[in-house]
Amino acid sequence: MIRTAIVGLGNCASSLVQGIHYCRKDPANVIGLPFPVLGGYSASDIEIVAAFDVDRRKIGRPVNEAIFAAPNCTTVFYRDVPPTSVVVSRGPDLDGVTAFMRNQAPHRSFVPSEAPELGAAEVTKVLRDSRAEVVISFLPVGSQQASEFYATCALDAGAAFVNAIPVFLASNPKWAAAFTKRNLPILGDDFKAQIGATIVHRTLAKLFDMRGAKLDRSYQLNVGGNTDFLNMMDSNRLVQKRHSKTEAVQSILNTRLDDEDVRIGPSDYVPWLNDQKVGYVRLEGRLFGGVPMNLEVRLSVEDSPNAAAMALAAIRCARIALDRKLKGPIADASAFLFKHPPEQVEDNEALGRLLAFANEPT
Repeated sequence: MIRTAIVGLGNCASSLVQGIHYCRKDPANVIGLPFPVLGGYSASDIEIVAAFDVDRRKIGRPVNEAIFAAPNCTTVFYRDVPPTSVVVSRGPDLDGVTAFMRNQAPHRSFVPSEAPELGAAEVTKVLRDSRAEVVISFLPVGSQQASEFYATCALDAGAAFVNAIPVFLASNPKWAAAFTKRNLPILGDDFKAQIGATIVHRTLAKLFDMRGAKLDRSYQLNVGGNTDFLNMMDSNRLVQKRHSKTEAVQSILNTRLDDEDVRIGPSDYVPWLNDQKVGYVRLEGRLFGGVPMNLEVRLSVEDSPNAAAMALAAIRCARIALDRKLKGPIADASAFLFKHPPEQVEDNEALGRLLAFANEPT
């Protein structure tokens, strides 16, 4: 088993936990699981041993109940998550709870618990006592202080760290050095969803180069109705998110677009969409002879299962890295799974590197 602690028991965590038990129920008939086996580990080998959140509707409840508590609103694709003795601990608020997350209808937003917030020593103790091997962070976008807090706790507890969000840790030399010094692996940053707007945008942008067309300008606009999109209504929290998504596309091009010719990132919060994310991608360019053309795509996906598919792979890669006593950023695994990895490479190459890392046939 891969003993895993979750930071932030929101929609993505709900899909992750559901997904683990979905894979256990009938392994031969699992739909849409990338990498059924990595390094000898299946998705059903992941065991949740600790969880942290700030919402009073989740604190103190067993994980199997808390993942279905408000404000979670993702599709329930596996309801029969078995009872567990693992209860959700009260993490610190830090910068993980913004005004946007407090001042909405309770079923849409966070309702911080009145329970005392755990400090670093207490969180580290929970991780040690649970014998967590991997910590995965699903904190809200823009949670710089909270991300660094839990990364430090993982270091002190001797656990690998998977950074699902666009706060740059694995791709930050300071944090890369910190995990290297402690002989621990870190993977990140910011999951590239299974079939999400970013991977579609990258693929279409690369198509222009592959077919010799000239890409002049492009945008990707995303709307959704979950707490992630509500949180991102605070534009101050979007700096690294926009950078992560934009760089994921720019890095794939032979010639980068001018900054004024590319616009990528979350655009609005539409409550009734719940966990559905709608992405609009437009590419404008020129074909042979300078003849103009444009291409538009509308993508609608359930946001959290889309990310959970990658989380199931990342957690297993973190355990493989631990088994091999690897330290610091795990570039070969991160390049395929994350938008802002330590090293950006083309997706086919990234897939090959991931499979080679896990000793899987290409």
